[in-house]
Amino acid sequence: MDIFDAVILGIVEGITEFLPISSTGHMILSAKLMGLEQTQFLKTFEVAIQLGSILAIVVMYFKKLLDSRALWFKLLIGFVPTGILGLTLYKSIKGFFSPSVVAYMLIVGGAVFLLVEKFYRCEDYRIEKVEDVSYKQAFLIGLFQSLAMIPGTSRSGSTIIGGLLLGLSRKCSAEFSFLLAIPTMFAATFYDVYKNHSLFQSSHMEYLLIGGVVAFLTSLVVIKMFMKFISAFTYVGFGIYRILIGGIFLLWVL
Repeated sequence: MDIFDAVILGIVEGITEFLPISSTGHMILSAKLMGLEQTQFLKTFEVAIQLGSILAIVVMYFKKLLDSRALWFKLLIGFVPTGILGLTLYKSIKGFFSPSVVAYMLIVGGAVFLLVEKFYRCEDYRIEKVEDVSYKQAFLIGLFQSLAMIPGTSRSGSTIIGGLLLGLSRKCSAEFSFLLAIPTMFAATFYDVYKNHSLFQSSHMEYLLIGGVVAFLTSLVVIKMFMKFISAFTYVGFGIYRILIGGIFLLWVL
C-alpha cells in the first residue's frame, strides 16, 4: 500500500459508508482491483478509516446528539448485539474478508432490498423522527446491524432494512442507521487497532490518517446528497446496483 492507495480507499469508504451497498465490501473489491493483498494490516485499515466517516456524522448531527440523552441510550442499546457478537466472533469474522463473500452478500442484500420495497407502503410507516424510536426498536435494529459483520452485507443496509420493517420511514431509518454507526464504529475501530497494533509501522499510521481524513471529507458531501435522494426516491436503485456489481465480480473478476 502507498499514499495513493490510501486516498482511493478513503474516497471509496466516504462514498459507500452511508449508502446501503457495503463500504467494507467495496473497499475489499477495490483493493482486489488495485492489486492489494488482503493482509492483516489492510483488513484493519478497511475497518479503521471508517472512523473518519463516523466523525462526519458526529459533526453533522452534533446538536441533535447534544440535545437528547435518551437518544444516546437508544444508540447504546442498539450497539449491544453487535458489541457482544463482535467480541465473541472476532477471529471468525476476519475470515470472511474475501472478495467472493462480498460478492455473494451484495447480491443477497440487493434481493432483500427489492423485496422490502415491493411491499413498502408509506401509510404503514409512522415514525418520522429518530427521537421517537423506542428502546425495543433500537435493540431490534441493533440485531439487524449485527448481520453486517459479514462483509458485503452493509451495516447501513441491514439497519435501514431493520428500520423499515419496524415501522420507521425511509428518512428516519437512514438517520438512525447513521447515528447507530457512532458507538458501533468507534468500538470496532479501537478494538481492531488494539488487537493489531503490533503489526503497524510508522508508514501504516500515515496511511490510516490519510485514509481517515479523506473518508471524513467525502462523507460530509455524500450524507447530504443521500438524504436528499431518499426524500424523493426509493431504495430500489441500490438493490439493483448491489446485484449487478456482485454479479460482475463473480462472473468476470473473481
